[in-house]
Amino acid sequence: MDRLKEITLKRKKAHAKLVALKSPIYQAFLEMERAAYSDGALPKKTKELIAVGISVVIDCESCMQWHIEQAARAGASMREVLEAVEVGIEMGGGPATVSARFALEVMENAYGKD
Repeated sequence: MDRLKEITLKRKKAHAKLVALKSPIYQAFLEMERAAYSDGALPKKTKELIAVGISVVIDCESCMQWHIEQAARAGASMREVLEAVEVGIEMGGGPATVSARFALEVMENAYGKD
């Protein structure tokens, strides 16, 4: 749990710093992110689940945490998130199973122990 809080704190601190510095690149990234995760032909929930699988493959803990939490907020069930993690495992092979361990921690935090 402390690890998840630390990642969240670091993400929020970096976000605030980049906003305060008026980074044009970061602002463009935030606009792209808003556009990418808006409901369209695919609903936000589906897009977040796609991002969960990608996050597992690229082994980005902060990304896994963010997108699992966003998927939960968008209405994804724990089972849907697990299946997105499983797709990431399939696409990434053995190394992705290591990433999936972290995803399971985040899921437990977001959904509770099952």
